[in-house]
Amino acid sequence: MLQRISQLVGVSAIAGLLVAALALPAVGGLGITARNVASGFLDMPSNLETPPPPQRSTIYDSEGGVIAEIFDQNRELVSIDDISPVMVDAILAIEDSSFYEHGGIDITGTMRAALRTLSGNTEGASSITQQYVKNVQIEAATSQEELEYAREETISRKIRELRYAIALEQRMTKDEILEGYLNIAYFSDGAYGIESAAQHFFGIHASELELHQAATIAGLVRYPYLYNPRFFPEQTEERRNVVLDRMVATGAITEAEAEEAKGIPLEVDLSTEPNGCVPSDQPFFCDYVVQEIEKDERFGPNETERARWLRTAGLEIHTTLDPQTQQAAQDAVDKWVPRTNESRKVAAELVIEPGTGHILGMAQSRNYGPDESKLGETSINFTTDADRGGSIGFQAGSTFKAITLAAALDEGLPYSTAFNSPTSVSVSGQRSCNGGTLATWTPSNAGDTKSSTVHNMVSGTKASSNTYFAQLQARVGICDVMEMAERLGLKRADGTLFTENENSLANSSFTLGSEEVSPLRVANAYATFASGGMYCEPQAISTIVDNQSNTTIEIEPECERVLDEEVADGVSYLLSQTFNGGTASALGIGRPTAGKTGTTDGSAAAWFAGFTPQMSSAVFVGDPRGPQQYPLRNVTIGDRYFGVVYGATIPGPIWQETMRGAHEGLEVEQLASAPSQFGSTSPPRQPEPEASADPAADAGGVPNVVGQSESDAVAALRAAGYEVNVSGTRIRSAQPEGTVAAVNPDAGTRLPEGATVNVFLSSGGGTAGAPEEDDEHWFQVQPATTPMARADD
Repeated sequence: MLQRISQLVGVSAIAGLLVAALALPAVGGLGITARNVASGFLDMPSNLETPPPPQRSTIYDSEGGVIAEIFDQNRELVSIDDISPVMVDAILAIEDSSFYEHGGIDITGTMRAALRTLSGNTEGASSITQQYVKNVQIEAATSQEELEYAREETISRKIRELRYAIALEQRMTKDEILEGYLNIAYFSDGAYGIESAAQHFFGIHASELELHQAATIAGLVRYPYLYNPRFFPEQTEERRNVVLDRMVATGAITEAEAEEAKGIPLEVDLSTEPNGCVPSDQPFFCDYVVQEIEKDERFGPNETERARWLRTAGLEIHTTLDPQTQQAAQDAVDKWVPRTNESRKVAAELVIEPGTGHILGMAQSRNYGPDESKLGETSINFTTDADRGGSIGFQAGSTFKAITLAAALDEGLPYSTAFNSPTSVSVSGQRSCNGGTLATWTPSNAGDTKSSTVHNMVSGTKASSNTYFAQLQARVGICDVMEMAERLGLKRADGTLFTENENSLANSSFTLGSEEVSPLRVANAYATFASGGMYCEPQAISTIVDNQSNTTIEIEPECERVLDEEVADGVSYLLSQTFNGGTASALGIGRPTAGKTGTTDGSAAAWFAGFTPQMSSAVFVGDPRGPQQYPLRNVTIGDRYFGVVYGATIPGPIWQETMRGAHEGLEVEQLASAPSQFGSTSPPRQPEPEASADPAADAGGVPNVVGQSESDAVAALRAAGYEVNVSGTRIRSAQPEGTVAAVNPDAGTRLPEGATVNVFLSSGGGTAGAPEEDDEHWFQVQPATTPMARADD
C-alpha cells in the first residue's frame, strides 16, 4: 500500500511539473505560476467511471438461435486471456512500449510534448492509459455537447486526461487497463474492439491472431481512416511494417521474424457483421421486438434513451418465437402467396400461445426493405398494429361472428336461439354505444340459404349465415358486441377503440367484420377462447439480460380473466363445428380444432382464424394498396388463377399447413365439450317443406350429380349453366370408384351463371354419408381453377 501511495505522489509530482509546462502559455498571462499549477494538480477531480463500452445486442428465438444483432458499434468484449500474446506485444510496441513501467504517463513523450507546446506547437503524447481515458469519456457522452467536450483539442483536456490516467492506475491493474483499451479502441472500417477487428479483417478470433495479422491491426489505431485496408491497402501494409520494426526495437520479436511477416501479403478477409433486421431471416418479428423495446416505458424514460440502450448495452434479448412454428408459417404463406406475385397480394399470419400471449410465429409474404415500390418488398408489418410498425389494418369479415357468439352466450342466450334466416333481412332499431339509433340495415347472404331456413347458433355458425348473425347482433345489442370485442383485446389497427371511434359507432355491420384490424389482435382474441377465457397481452420478449449493468429483466405474461370459462368453452364448441360440415370442413389438421373463415364484401379481403388448445392463429390475404380497389377477384397468385378468393380458398390452407407443421411432435389435446348450461346443440326445426324443397332438386341450383359417372355429371352441370373442374385427387366415399363422390358447392346451391363447380371422384372404400373425415383435402382447390367456397363465410 505504501509503495502504491509513494508511486502516486511521485508520478503526480512529475505530472504536476509537466502540466505546468503544458499549461504555462495558457495561464502565464493571468499571473499564475508553474508551482501553483503543479500543486493544484492533485486537487483536480479524478474519479472516472469506466463502464463497459458500447457493444452489440443480440435477439434470440426461444431455442437460442440468433435472429439478429443490433448495434451502433460492432464490438464484442473479450478478456485479456482471450487475446493473442503477439497482439499485446504489437499494440504495446507501437502505442506505449513502457506501459508496464510507467504510472499512467509516458514521461518522455509528455516532456517532448511540453517542450513543443512551450515553443508554440500544441502536442499531446498519450500513453495507453490516457488513450483509454479519452475513449471512455467519448463513449460515455450522451449529448453532442459532452462529446465535443471529450474531444476538444485543448490543453485543459490533456490535463484532465493526465489526472484521470494517474488515478486510474491506482485502482486498476495494468492488465485491466490494457484489456479495457483493446476492447474500446476503434480499429477502422466499423470494427470496435480487438475481437471484432480480428473477425472483421481476418475472420478469426483475437486469440488466433498471428504476427503479421496482429501487426496490421495494431497499426490501424493511430489513424483508422488513413490506414483502412479497404481503401488504402498499400498504406496499411507500410504501417504494418512500421509496427513490425517497432516490435524488433522493443525486443518482442527478432529481425528474422519481422522480415518473414513482412513477406506475407496483406490479404485481409473483410466481412461485415449483419446489423439490424434487414439481413435477418425473421425480419418482421425482429422489427416487432425492436418496436416493443423502443416504445415500452419499462425500458427507459424516452424513446431516444431506449433506442440507445438497445444498441449499446450488449443486451441478450430472448424472445418467444418458436423456430418450428415460424418456419411452418413462413413456408405456408410463401407457398400460397409468393412474395413477388404480380398481383401484389400479400398473406400475413400471426401465431400466438393461449394462456401466455407468447407470439410463436409472425410471417408474411414479403421481403423486408424500405422500397415500397419494389415488387415483393415492404417495411410494413401487416401482422400487427400501426404503433408497432404495422398498417392501419384490414376488414376481418366473418371472423368477427365469434365475437357476437361470445356476447350472446355471456348474456345467457342458449345454443337454441333461432331466427328465420332468409336471403336478406332488414334490421332496425340498433342502439349505438353513444346512445344514437342506427339506420336500418339490410344484410344478405350470398346465395346458399333458402328463405325457409331457420338457424340456431350451431347451424348458423356452420353455415356462416349473415342474416342469422345480423339478427343475433340485434338481439344481444351491437354495443354489447363491441364491448365484448374490446374485452377480448380487439381494437382498430390504428389504435382507437371501437366504442370511441365515430366511424365504428355508426357501423351497423360490426358482426360481419367491417372493422380494420390486425391478424395479431384477431389471433389473440381467438386465443382467449382457447384458454378458457383468460386474456393475455401479446408478448414477444421473455427475458432481457443487460450485460452493461449486469441485470436481468424477466417479463412475465400479463393475463386476466375476461370471460367465464363456460362462455369461452361454449364459443370454442361452436367454432369447432365449422370443421364438421361447415365452412372449414376441408381444413382439419388431424386433431381437435376450432375456427372461422372470413370474407369481406366484394372479396376485398379473406381471412381464417382458428385454434387448438396449444396455438391460435389468424391469416389475412389481401392487397395492401387498397383491398376495395384491388379485390380478390379474377386474380392470378403465383401459378394459380382464382375467380374469387374466400376464407377457405387461400387463408384456410395457409392456416392448415402452418398448424400441421407447428404441431408436429406435440401431444394431441382436446377442446372443451359443449357446456350443458347452453342447452341442446341439435339443429333447429325447419318449417314444413314446400314442394321440391329438397335443395338437390332445386332447378335453380347445382344439380345433384353424386353417384353419377364423370361424363354424365359434367354434362348435367354444364347443361345447368356452370363451368366444371374435375379434381385430380380422388377421395374415399361410399360411391363406386370413378363416380362422383362430392361436389363443391353442395347440390342445391344457387350460383351465378358461369360459376365453377368442383367435382370430386370417388376412390371407393368409404362408408355411407359424407366424405371420410380423414380425407382432409377433398375440398381444396387445385391449381388453375376458379374455386367456390361457402358463399356466406
